[in-house]
Amino acid sequence: MSFAVPAGCAGLAKTRQALSVDDLLAGWNGADDLWVFAYGSLIWHPGFAWRERRLATVRGYHRSLCLWSHDHRGSPDNPGLVFGLDRGGCCRGVAFQIAACDVPAVFQALWRREMVTGAYSPRWLTCHTEAAPVRGLVFLLNRACQEYAADIGDERLLASVRNAVGHSGPCLDYVMETERALRAHGIDDWRLGDLVRKLGQVF
Repeated sequence: MSFAVPAGCAGLAKTRQALSVDDLLAGWNGADDLWVFAYGSLIWHPGFAWRERRLATVRGYHRSLCLWSHDHRGSPDNPGLVFGLDRGGCCRGVAFQIAACDVPAVFQALWRREMVTGAYSPRWLTCHTEAAPVRGLVFLLNRACQEYAADIGDERLLASVRNAVGHSGPCLDYVMETERALRAHGIDDWRLGDLVRKLGQVF
């Protein structure tokens, strides 16, 4: 089955504030299953029912600890860091197929989870899988957001990951769990692997 991407989705980064789930699904026929691309905690904690799961690659963006978290994985006084998809390179992750009957509820839940602060720009992108390419919803980094952690040095990054704690738990657990989930799926992220090695040296 195919899904025609809504005409308004090409410029989602510019119209994020006005965008709603209804806008995103404006071109959906209500019968086709849809896909969601996961690259961080959605891999190991999706929080929704899925029909199929495939390893997938999104080109033009890479996984990066580039967003300050003042709530889930940190606090206002001691912010942590969470993953975003930043420009350049490619990202290996997991594409989840959502059954058509579950799409409205799942997408509403994703909106509440990912779109609260404006840190992400939702886009329909091609996710390359071994079976065939699929069109999937991808939450990209919004570089214009206040949470964007641009050009932070290794020392500050390591300290933030090691020490920050939010109401969803320690930032360190979030990073380590993501790295473990990637390895469990056979995904080698050299940037994250290097970070985990440095975190080990810190201890």
